[in-house]
Amino acid sequence: MSEPLNPTPETPDGPSADARRAASFERARRLRQEPRFPGGPAADPAGSHHERRIRSFQPRRSRVTAGQEDALQRLWPKWGLDIDGRGVLDLPALFDGLPVVLEIGFGMGEATARMAADDPDTGILAVDVHTPGQGNLLGLADRAGLSNVRVANGDAIILLREMLEPSALDGLRVYFPDPWPKKRHHKRRLIQPEFLDLVAGRLKQGAIVHCATDWEPYAEQMLEVLTAHPLFENTQADGGYAPRPAFRPLTRFEGQGLDKGHIVHDVLFARR
Repeated sequence: MSEPLNPTPETPDGPSADARRAASFERARRLRQEPRFPGGPAADPAGSHHERRIRSFQPRRSRVTAGQEDALQRLWPKWGLDIDGRGVLDLPALFDGLPVVLEIGFGMGEATARMAADDPDTGILAVDVHTPGQGNLLGLADRAGLSNVRVANGDAIILLREMLEPSALDGLRVYFPDPWPKKRHHKRRLIQPEFLDLVAGRLKQGAIVHCATDWEPYAEQMLEVLTAHPLFENTQADGGYAPRPAFRPLTRFEGQGLDKGHIVHDVLFARR
């Protein structure tokens, strides 16, 4: 019998502590790379080697209900895509010629599905890494008979940088992103000057960037960096926050925040 490859170093009492830790790390790495649902969203679509920057999100792989699992297995091949950074998307083909708005972070997808139903002539490319939310949005779209929603799994930065043509998008929506409240984590916030540089190249002239948050310091940062960017112009004549537009539904998360006395700020800027 041949010897196993890379045998685990052992002491007289069994594998060493270092060997056990290495084996545990390797098992965890393989688990992260294995899809939970064959044919569904990949666990690490771009590969951990592909992106070394500080990420502005934390992958969440919490419990998936039977209905969400069914939606992922049935509908992902039709309406889902992995952000692998290996090819440019043909958005006109993907959305049958509709103008396309990118939504980064959609939670459980209720607001996204409502906006898609209210505006069937606009395609929504909805990006998130939350597996239950992906399945929930696919199920909502299916039950409502929506054909203008596509669900993308992975890092929106890779999508913007490597998978979209210049001037491909008619809008960007970022609703209630992680505020990263601790000062040492502010660098993880999505709305930064470098992010806006990237976004500007993918938006058509006149396209709207719409952000919303209930975290006051983050709202101030959003307004500050968008105001300072030469390629964006505030839609509000006074240069301040905008009232919540009718097309953005009041989400359950937002309602809970309002009940606690939180103040929600909307920021709407147009691409010059």
